[in-house]
Amino acid sequence: MRRIARVAIAASALAFIAGQAQAQEQKSKCVMAGGEATMITGDLARFMANAALNNSIKGMNAKGVGAAKVTCKDGLASVYCLAKQRACK
Repeated sequence: MRRIARVAIAASALAFIAGQAQAQEQKSKCVMAGGEATMITGDLARFMANAALNNSIKGMNAKGVGAAKVTCKDGLASVYCLAKQRACK
């Protein structure tokens, strides 16, 4: 009887460890996706950077997690924007 109890405890411990490893593996399938654009106006550059970000995420068959962060820099005759967002499969 004790042997059966030990085997049951060992099996449940292994199942728990395997479940934890699988959860850790799922967490590691997240990446920082990005999209960038250089356009004449800031609004257009921001829009195109977000579109590039969405295309990047869709291309990975992932889903965006959280809000996208967009940073823009003014140049002489153009505006450069970079959009970033965490994406998970």
